[in-house]
Order: sequence, then C-alpha cells, then structure tokens
Amino acid sequence: MKRSNAPIFWLMFGAGGMLSALFGTALVFLTGIAAPLGWPLGPDLMSYPRMHAFAQNWLGKGFAFAIIMFFAWHAVHRIYHSLHDVGVPLNAFTKLLCYGTALVITIVAAASLLSIGF
Repeated sequence: MKRSNAPIFWLMFGAGGMLSALFGTALVFLTGIAAPLGWPLGPDLMSYPRMHAFAQNWLGKGFAFAIIMFFAWHAVHRIYHSLHDVGVPLNAFTKLLCYGTALVITIVAAASLLSIGF
C-alpha cells in the first residue's frame, strides 16, 4: 500500500475548520462590531497597548499563531480542492503553490510574533 501525506493536510484542514467555527464569528464580532462601538469593555478594548501586551504574552502569542496558522491551512485546502471545480488541473505545481502559500503564511506569522518579544 502506498503511503500518503494527505492525512496531514486533512488534519490541518479539520483543525482550521473547527477553529473557524468556534472562534471565527466571535473574532469578527469583536474586531468588527464590538470594539469600534466601544462595547462591552470601553473604547480602548483593541487599543495598541492592550494588543501589544496580548501579543507579548506567551498564551496570547500561541492563540494568535494557532488562529492564523490553522485559518490559513483551512482556507488553502478549500481553495486547492475548489480549483478542480473551476477547471484548473490538480498537479504538483498547484499543490506546491497552494500549500506553499500556507507554509509561507505560517512562517511569517511565527517570525512576526517572535519579533514582538516576550
């Protein structure tokens, strides 16, 4: 039986889908509606000092990294499998392009979060 790397991509897709379902709507609400209106914790809920402190904390850094990474892998996996529907051939180049994009996003997110410091 031939070995496959598909379970790794399906794991990242599933984790991203779960996080999207659990946190995506809440993040859109908090950053797009609640924070600009100053509700429920005041107008400085998403201020730079608070967000900087959140990103410097190891727990906040881990949460931000997990959200960015898994959302990216989920989106790229959906895009890759949707390419077939629009007539793009699924070959090694499209796979490398799609999953390479998710890998670059993951590396940039890690580097950016680590450059903030602790």
